[in-house]
Amino acid sequence: MYHFMEAYVKQNSENGIATIEFFHPEQNSLPGHILAQLVETITSVGNDPNVKIVILKSGGERTFCAGASFQELVAINDAETGKVFFSGFANVINAMRKCPKFIIGRIQGKTVGGGVGIASATDYCMATKFAAIKLSELNVGIGPFVVSPAIERKMGVSAMSQIAIDANTFYDATWAKEKGLYATIFESIEELDEAVQQLAENLCAYNLEAMIEMKKVFWRGTEDWDTLLAERAAISGRLVLSDFTKETLKKFK
Repeated sequence: MYHFMEAYVKQNSENGIATIEFFHPEQNSLPGHILAQLVETITSVGNDPNVKIVILKSGGERTFCAGASFQELVAINDAETGKVFFSGFANVINAMRKCPKFIIGRIQGKTVGGGVGIASATDYCMATKFAAIKLSELNVGIGPFVVSPAIERKMGVSAMSQIAIDANTFYDATWAKEKGLYATIFESIEELDEAVQQLAENLCAYNLEAMIEMKKVFWRGTEDWDTLLAERAAISGRLVLSDFTKETLKKFK
């Protein structure tokens, strides 16, 4: 059903709650233009005085986000293009970090690579039992350089390095909850949506100023991320040009 739909980022604000939804027909993998739209949308709702809480979700039922767009990855032929490509996820994570409002993540299904980074950059994350996670970057000769600061901040170096090294394995939602990525896990998308809505409504009743100050406290120590994530994007941009990665990507093609 979703295969013929166009990629989109859409936003809807109601009663102080802004819901941002992204979608791509290829399992919600994110090409550069969709990542750029996400950055723009997150920034604008963050600056909207009528918005108190942000919900971030994706369309479709099976996959929250399959990570970077494979088509774009294959097409990279120089380090500068590579850096720009990998900066896409860096820019989304930084926009989420700088957004003064709490962002609730709604993770309905599997999430891979950059998608795990996005889930980790939310302030409060809820998922279904189907929301297994995987960092597959090492498989193609690169590494989760851009997203690992966000994952490490949320789950710790131990958990982050485990999934980064064991790049072929999906870790189930229960494991991700134990490591601190998910606050709660639900049996179905319906239950997840109900809980996300309930939390968002409850938070809307709180003092916005207090929540803005709390968000600053939560993200303390990440002030250098604009620079750090750009440096990390350059590492991936360089590695993606390696013979190893070029050969591996050909096989995947």
